[in-house]
Amino acid sequence: MIEASAVNFAYRRGIPVLQDITCTIEDGEAVALLGHNGSGKTTLSRLFMALDHPRSGTIQVDQVDIAGYEPADLANKVGYVFQNPDLQLLGDTVYEEVAYGLENRKMPKKALDEQVREAVEAMGLTPYLQKYPRSLSFGQKRRLGVAAAVALQPRTLILDEITNGQDEQEKHHMMQYLSRLQEEKHLTLILITHDMEIARQYTTHSLVLHDGQLVYDGSTRDLFDGERPIEEWGLKQPVLARLGALFKVRAGSPEELCTLVERKGGEA
Repeated sequence: MIEASAVNFAYRRGIPVLQDITCTIEDGEAVALLGHNGSGKTTLSRLFMALDHPRSGTIQVDQVDIAGYEPADLANKVGYVFQNPDLQLLGDTVYEEVAYGLENRKMPKKALDEQVREAVEAMGLTPYLQKYPRSLSFGQKRRLGVAAAVALQPRTLILDEITNGQDEQEKHHMMQYLSRLQEEKHLTLILITHDMEIARQYTTHSLVLHDGQLVYDGSTRDLFDGERPIEEWGLKQPVLARLGALFKVRAGSPEELCTLVERKGGEA
């Protein structure tokens, strides 16, 4: 569980980035962290893993205040995939990149090899195991960052714009794998994204920041029901939610939308 209580943060004196943020992310949730550019999303996520610390207020992980922690102190609990994948590249090969954190944990070779190969295969990078990571495409580097984080099996995984640079097939393959991990291993996912369709499909809880303030904390489905001023917060309704609002139905998939619209037409 991650809890923020009355959190304030500023990079420079007098210019607040986060203002009085209070929220809770429960174990095993899939959470979308949303907002316009500069709203404070990435800053809040950095506080969650002790890359930065609040100027006032508290961040707790598993009911422990992490004010005196460094990211390494949370390595077994919180994993982070940066928006810029080049910031995390350390190995000379894709295999070494994914194995790096596991080797630091002194994991037995056989178990290490299995975890590395499983994570690499899930991200569609098996053909590149011996490739130099910096020679990969931008989208492949993003998937490599996810593979390295997943291999460490953290309890919470924070993913900053990981679907950027992916085609539709790669995007959904990656998210389906992460969703499966979330369900099977009770993994907590925190997804920072501008892709409202990804948020709609793969998260159940949304936090929306607007100019450093928390303006929404609730169900992702309710966020897109047309009753909230999301455009004022720099968000757009997903296509499915927009179509559902036109027909006054709420659907979780295109198939469900068609069924509900047909049923509604039959009742008319």
